[in-house]
Amino acid sequence: MTVGLALAFVLAIVIGLSLGLLGGGGAIVTLPVLVYVAGIPTPQAVGMSLAVVGATSLIGSVVQYLRGHFHVQATLLFTLTGMAGAYLGAGLTHLLPASVLLLLFAGLMLVVGGVMLRGPRTTDGTGACRPLRCLMIGAAVGVLTGFLGVGGGFLLVPMLVFVAGLEMRRAVGSSLAIIALNSTAGLVGHLQYTAFDWGLTASFLVVALIGMGLGLALAGRIPEHTLRKLFAGFVLAVACVLLITNVTALMRS
Repeated sequence: MTVGLALAFVLAIVIGLSLGLLGGGGAIVTLPVLVYVAGIPTPQAVGMSLAVVGATSLIGSVVQYLRGHFHVQATLLFTLTGMAGAYLGAGLTHLLPASVLLLLFAGLMLVVGGVMLRGPRTTDGTGACRPLRCLMIGAAVGVLTGFLGVGGGFLLVPMLVFVAGLEMRRAVGSSLAIIALNSTAGLVGHLQYTAFDWGLTASFLVVALIGMGLGLALAGRIPEHTLRKLFAGFVLAVACVLLITNVTALMRS
């Protein structure tokens, strides 16, 4: 095993930890880890990211459902259009050069870092999800999922709080279920264009699941705002590296 691959497995624990604690965020660094640390070509890395994030989120969502931290109506509404959007978004990935795709990803990471630093606002937690708005936002998040290989939890959790009116714990559980289903649709779309190293994907998934287990066990014991700010700083740092690397690559081409 190379040093880069070993480091990628260590970072997979962080990805799972974030998903278990925050219901999102970890997926945003899965693609950079696979591309720059594990050395996977970008098109394959997007699909592998969807497989890892989707399977990890599925298990996490089942645990959260059993704990009662779930909202069925909001989950179904966000998923109905989200899965279609993810499938269509997968086709867009292969239309762009890798450096352009990663630049777009870096820009998204900057937005995510800012949102995570600010943190979600609170609601009354009644869960009054307006169907049309939830369907439209679900579609937009789904396209991002398929296009960039991200779960979208960094957008889903705030939207489930702001738009669907869920309290934070139910938003996290519902977000994981939506991520799992959207990622599955995006992965199916990517399988039409490229093949993956399923052995490496499975290994990465197992390590991420260990992180997920730790995150679920620690949920409620560590202040959420502390974890969110630390992870946001990490996301912003990775975004800056991606911007510098890929702007330089485009200038040289």
